[in-house]
Amino acid sequence: MAKPEHEITWKDLEVGCIVTEPGNASQYQTGDWRSQRPILNKERCIQCGLCYLFCPEPCVKQDEEKYFVADLFYCKGCGICARECPMGAINMVEEGA
Repeated sequence: MAKPEHEITWKDLEVGCIVTEPGNASQYQTGDWRSQRPILNKERCIQCGLCYLFCPEPCVKQDEEKYFVADLFYCKGCGICARECPMGAINMVEEGA
């Protein structure tokens, strides 16, 4: 198993920062890399799940109301969910806005 993030030093990194241990991504807050974040307009959403299907990370999950929302802990802000949404219910906004 991978070391906790607070125990990793530069000496522990592989050349090229290659991930050598499968399944360790759940330990790291990869959403910090994001420059944009997806915002869902529930009034336009038809709950089709295409954002869920196309998310490469899979960070899109269903909430209690059955809407598909991005888990911003893992979302890298690629915008594929917004591009694939047939209703235009997902907009990408600048992080911090």
